[in-house]
Amino acid sequence: MRFPSPLIHGTLIRRYKRFLADIRLDCGEVVIAHCANPGSMLGLQAQGSQVWLSANTNPKAKLDWRWQLIRVEGHLVGINTGHPNEIAAEAIAAGQIPELTGYARQRREVPYGQNSRIDILLEGEDCAPCYLEIKCVNLRRPGGPHPNAAEFPDAVTKRGAKHLVELAAMAAAGCRAMMLYLVLRGDCDHFRVAADIDPAYAEALANARAHGVEAICYDCQVTRDAIVLGAKLPVVVGSKLPMFGPKESQI
Repeated sequence: MRFPSPLIHGTLIRRYKRFLADIRLDCGEVVIAHCANPGSMLGLQAQGSQVWLSANTNPKAKLDWRWQLIRVEGHLVGINTGHPNEIAAEAIAAGQIPELTGYARQRREVPYGQNSRIDILLEGEDCAPCYLEIKCVNLRRPGGPHPNAAEFPDAVTKRGAKHLVELAAMAAAGCRAMMLYLVLRGDCDHFRVAADIDPAYAEALANARAHGVEAICYDCQVTRDAIVLGAKLPVVVGSKLPMFGPKESQI
């Protein structure tokens, strides 16, 4: 996923009301940018951080700017939770996710379950459909017990737990069901659920996996020009060893 135009550099003043951020551009002007991230953004909203914005080209938008990236400990991190679906769709179409090859077509935002929409539905002539739920991951806690882990969620997510229940139901019905955790940063070496933040989500994922829901994770290469699929990360559940061994390179 390439940004359609060059991003503009600024300095974060504050994030507030979840979806708003005051940012000082290099020219000295202070602007209000849309923050497309409903989570807590733990570790991603320190005052004085370097950030990058894109101009909002939607004529119906109320704000002229959208916050896209932040630099944390020397690494660029994507904060826009709307990007992972696009990144994943491009990667699947290019055959870059081996677990999701062999499908003839993909459809997005298909209704299923109880008033839900699946992020991507993969279909083929000779295989069961694959219901793919994608989660944006940008939490890393260097001072925590797992300092090199990418973690999800960064806040309690009842909606996320509901999705896991519905995926488990699709698996029980004979479909393939999968969680794809897409990490919008490249400085983590494995993935795990932040059970201390949302124990109910951790329990829901464990139950879903026990009922046939698959879980994989990839990080991303983040630059000021684009965010693209990077390497596969091991998924660690509880105190168990990684499912996939060391960090693997992109195929």
